[in-house]
Amino acid sequence: MIRVFGREVRVPSHLARLVFFALLSLVLMVQDHRGQHLEKIRAGLSLLAQPVLVVAALPARIGGGIIDWFTGASTLREQNEKLRTERQILQVQLQQYEALEQENQRLRGMLGSASRVADRALVAEVMEANPEPFTRKIIVSKGSRDGVFVGQPVIDASGIMGQVTQVAWDHARATLLTDPGHAIPVLVVRSGLRAMVLGTGDQDQLRIPYLTAIADIREGDVLVSSGMGGTFPAGYPVAQVTRIVNDPNESFLAITARPAARIGHGTQALLIWPGTKPLKIGSSNK
Repeated sequence: MIRVFGREVRVPSHLARLVFFALLSLVLMVQDHRGQHLEKIRAGLSLLAQPVLVVAALPARIGGGIIDWFTGASTLREQNEKLRTERQILQVQLQQYEALEQENQRLRGMLGSASRVADRALVAEVMEANPEPFTRKIIVSKGSRDGVFVGQPVIDASGIMGQVTQVAWDHARATLLTDPGHAIPVLVVRSGLRAMVLGTGDQDQLRIPYLTAIADIREGDVLVSSGMGGTFPAGYPVAQVTRIVNDPNESFLAITARPAARIGHGTQALLIWPGTKPLKIGSSNK
């Protein structure tokens, strides 16, 4: 019992209240289903609650953004490192390709030059150069198993380099033109003058001895092999005269020349079999 305006009013029992609210809920559901009245109320409440939902979601969004930023920065660093490494690898490969292209050009030049003076040519790798001062020798990767013999000419695309002086089974030693113990008979292209070219120990300098002041030779003259002695093919470039000194107190001219071959350059040399037949390119195995 409760007192309302001075009068006692009997309170409905729990069961009566339960039945009443159940019937009310049922009536409201039926009315909402027919007239969609509560849908408008829910839409309004959702609109009013939107700011609350946005504020509630901010911590999660901010946290996700921070995580994404750090993850993105780390990924970018990894990608930059990967690209930098790939760039370095590509640069190394490009340099290797350029070196191979230059080596191929030198090889084509040597083979083209050898075809004019040799029956056969054999490409050999330069394995070692003698480090002793005033001694100019190289070791090449071909030997007696490839048909290499003592006295065999060694050339490149520009001129005569020297000749084989020692032969082993799988390699050979060649003495270069610039070695002090090497000599080669030559002709002056312009005048036909016969002369002898000797090594000096300097890889860029040769000397021409025993010519007097009346000899028909000038600075800039080109010297080619004469073919005398049968060791070297005739007419192949040997050197170019760079300086002539005529000392009245000396009996002979002091003449120096520069080798035509690129001695000291490249990693390959060409062993040739002099002759007049068409060139046959030799293989590593005889």
